[in-house]
Amino acid sequence: MRIHILGVCGTFMGGLAVMAKNLGHTVSGSDAGVYPPMSTQLEAEGIVLMDGYGAENLRDKPDLVIIGNALSRGNVEVEAVLNEGIPYTSGAQWLAEHVLQGRWVLAIAGTHGKTTTSSMLAWVLEFAGLKPGFLIGGVPLNFAISARLGESDFFVIEADEYDTAFFDKRSKFVHYRPKTCVLNNLEFDHADIFDNLDAIKRQFHHLVRTVPGHGLLILPSDNKNLDDVLAMGSWTDAENVSMTSSSKAAWVACNVTPGETEFDIYYQGELAGHVNWALTGKHNVFNALAAIAAAHHAGVSASVAIEALAKFQNVKRRMEVRSVINRITIYDDFAHHPTAIASTLAGLRGKVGAQRIIAVLEPRSNTMKMGAHKETLLPSLTDADYSFIYLPDDVRWDISVTNKQAIDIHKNMGGLVDSLLKILVPGDHVLFMSNGSFGGIHQLVEQHLRELTAGK
Repeated sequence: MRIHILGVCGTFMGGLAVMAKNLGHTVSGSDAGVYPPMSTQLEAEGIVLMDGYGAENLRDKPDLVIIGNALSRGNVEVEAVLNEGIPYTSGAQWLAEHVLQGRWVLAIAGTHGKTTTSSMLAWVLEFAGLKPGFLIGGVPLNFAISARLGESDFFVIEADEYDTAFFDKRSKFVHYRPKTCVLNNLEFDHADIFDNLDAIKRQFHHLVRTVPGHGLLILPSDNKNLDDVLAMGSWTDAENVSMTSSSKAAWVACNVTPGETEFDIYYQGELAGHVNWALTGKHNVFNALAAIAAAHHAGVSASVAIEALAKFQNVKRRMEVRSVINRITIYDDFAHHPTAIASTLAGLRGKVGAQRIIAVLEPRSNTMKMGAHKETLLPSLTDADYSFIYLPDDVRWDISVTNKQAIDIHKNMGGLVDSLLKILVPGDHVLFMSNGSFGGIHQLVEQHLRELTAGK
């Protein structure tokens, strides 16, 4: 079959392209931005790429077009698909019908931590010799790829609540029908498609409805929003995870060290093992508990899962150390929600102690740009000694810095870089946070630091 993919250079759609190719299909794709590293990865797989959208991309009339959720009516190639009567589907539906059918699906849902937890779980299953398939919205460093078919019935999927396509406004995750389902957390996000928190809860309820009775739900204890979801109806056993030693949760993390680099895992009140790993932050402790619980449901012992986590290398752009220049450490992180920002900074603070942390944030998500989190953004930066916030012209709200935090607001990238470089000293930890490329600011700062260091 000849398959053409619209939006092929996104992580999700690119992963689909690779799996479709591996299933024996002839695959092509188009996107508004065809550039490395995704373009080179796809071309290496023999996938034909077309830069930009246009009716001419469909000249050979593919048998099927898979349309990404970033595409909408009015796009010239979408209109051509409709006008020519070419069969089309969404990425989530194609995945469900052609890859997930008949497999043991382990889905990771939640506002935060989906990518990291999915990567942990895939690695634990791999370490245990189960050779799972996976599709993850990032690049797990243990695999160096974001998607593969796998060699077993197990398939790990990052289950996104964003809508499926312009013709299917359900959340993508309702297509996946998991047997093991992790609900990491639930907060308001995606303000561009959800009117309020209740609308998101309703979609999570739809996900819960698809989990079979012999499956398993995994979620944190005492999470009101998720409790509300289950109160709408649940037909599946649930296991809770917790960081409270007095909790009655099935899985509990205790004796957590500063920075969360070590902790004990208890299962049903019994010590299961001790985690000693490279990650930081309470959010990652919860991610680890969820991954261990999900792997346990798939038949992996807690001791094997804990051993695997000691060798887990995290995900690209999740507290990734890009460089150390003149004893200044440069980190790159995907955090784009106040809760994730606060937890990430707290974890780094626990790791570096009194050393200075400089946070550099781009509020790039649609939700951030709309100002949905403007009241909680500044408090989320409390653990930083100094913060810079980049607010370009397409951010339609202002931040009023009225507290005692050291925060600089910039609308110009050059001005931000100049101001940042003026305050940096050896021993500093600079944390860049954005769910996009951040205008290449990492490279700009690194280049300047190297030049300054060479000039000494």
